[in-house]
Formats: sequence, C-alpha cells, structure tokens
Amino acid sequence: MSHTDSKRGGERLVYWNGKLVPEPEARLSIYDSALMFGDVAFEMTRSFNGKQFKLRGHLERLVASAAWLRIPLRETVEELESICDEVVRANEPLFADDDEHRLLINVTRGLLGIYDGRVNVPSGPNLIVADFPLRWTVRGSEHLYREGIDIFIPSQRMIPAQLLEPKVKNRNRIHYLMANIEASRYNGKNAWALLVDPDGFVTEGTGSNFFIVKNGELLSAEPRNMLRGISRQYVIELAAGLGIPFREVNLEPYDVMTADEAFFTCTPFCMVPATSYLGRPLGAGTVGPIYRRLIDAWSSNVGVDIVGQIAGWGDAETSKPGAATPYSFTDDDNG
Repeated sequence: MSHTDSKRGGERLVYWNGKLVPEPEARLSIYDSALMFGDVAFEMTRSFNGKQFKLRGHLERLVASAAWLRIPLRETVEELESICDEVVRANEPLFADDDEHRLLINVTRGLLGIYDGRVNVPSGPNLIVADFPLRWTVRGSEHLYREGIDIFIPSQRMIPAQLLEPKVKNRNRIHYLMANIEASRYNGKNAWALLVDPDGFVTEGTGSNFFIVKNGELLSAEPRNMLRGISRQYVIELAAGLGIPFREVNLEPYDVMTADEAFFTCTPFCMVPATSYLGRPLGAGTVGPIYRRLIDAWSSNVGVDIVGQIAGWGDAETSKPGAATPYSFTDDDNG
C-alpha cells in the first residue's frame, strides 16, 4: 500500500501541535510519557459520505479522558472540532472518491519531568490528529457480516474500574492485546474476544461493545467496567426509535450462550453480528432479525449501505510476513 492511495500524488498531513506536517514526520520523542506509560488519551472517528459521524461526542469524551488523566489539554471541544475539520480538508484531495476519513486523535502528556530541559524536545502535552483512509481498517471484512463472529472468552480478564478506570479512553491496553493473542490462537473461524470482569460478568470486546437479544429484548452489560462507546449509545438510540426494548443488566457467559442473537459495536465496523459462541451456534446460528433492523436503520440514517460499502472495497491485502494484526500473531511474538 502506498502512503496516499489517492486521487493524486502527495503525502497525507498530520496536525501536530498547531501545524500540519507530512505523516512520516509525525514522531514522538522516546522520552515522551506516552512511550514510558502508555500515557495517552485518544479517540478514533469515522465519516459517512465524507461527513464525520458523532464527532462532538468523541471529542467530549476525549476532553473528559484527558481531564481524568490530568493531562492539561488546552483546546476546547469547539477548537478541536475546527482542527479536525482542517485535517480532513487538507487530506481530502489525497483520498479516493469512495473512501471515508478515519481520524486518529491522540493527546500525550509529553516529556517526563526528568527529561524536560535536558533533551532537545519541546515540553508540554502533544495534540496529534491524523487522517487515515477507513478502507484499510475494514477492507476484507465483509464476510464477518455474512458469517458472523465466533465469540471467544479468553482467560485474560477485564481490568475493573476500581483498579483502572475503563471509561477513560486511553492507550494503556495491554489486557486487550493479550486477549487478542488468545483469540488468534483459538481453533475457530472469525473469533473475537469478549472479556469478562473478575466477578465473571460480561464487559466488552477488545475495542468494541457487546449486545445480546433475548426474547425480543436488547440487552447490554451494565456500563460499569467498560468503555461507554459512542456506537453503543447510538444503537441504544436506534433501538428506542424502532420500538425495541432495551435494558442494561449483569450478563454472564451463560446468558451469551443462550442468547437469540448477539453483536459487537465499534466505530470502524459499526455493528458486527455474532452467530456462535465457542464454536456452538448462537440462537439459529445465523444473522438475526433485530440486528438486521438496527444496521438497516443506521445505514438509512447516514445515507450509506454500511455492509455494501465495505464489500465494495474488496478483499484485504495480504499482510507482510511476520506482521501482527489485531487478530493475527506469529510464534515470534512470544519473544
């Protein structure tokens, strides 16, 4: 894949502390707190027909996450919106006509105190906004919408709120990575990890929220030990508009196994159905009717056939040998 995959030549631009720089030049110091501690508040967004979806909600959560982490983010939500618009406009000529903009917004604390003034790097927090074509995140995933996810519950547990607040969207996510490594080695097809907390209650996927359907009712975990997703909230709103009853409850793996339907929600994929649990058919073992109603309503509201768009982007390109993806690891990854 080229740097641009674009209509014309050029380099994508990244907002870096007040200026736009070529993507290869957007580099953090090795002494940044982000590298030392995973000390980053972040958000990822997407567009539909080139228009950012729920951008303000993402930015409000970013500001709240930075405040919780005590990172002194100076910009207001309104200023952040303007920056995001600037980045999209700057990169628009480099995007294919049918592509969507996936913004990656990171706020790092900056240099640790012991390095401040001792290395040739400006001090203070870093605000970084990149714009990456969405197709390269979701391309080749159309089969998931037809076949469904096989839900895999790993031994890795979700870190509960009393230990590390999961409602703060941050880059300290090694537990997600370990769960994904387990899922990648599970002898099943289309496996995605679903985490439970130390009490055995279902929480979320590794970067996604989770719903089940039972007797016509939509159910999701109590939003205690998980990230309260923007896509999750939108599905709740869609359900209300369609007259589908919804409750937040404590869910156990047994409830997942006996569900009529299940699905994951996340920003890039919107909604992905689950059709099996540890290889066993979930409900009828096919994509369910309530899922279809919800994703059809979402597609209608944004003027994009969500599944059709992903299908139109074709198959995924083969990764380079030894390259890790969220669900694929080599034996070398164990060190």
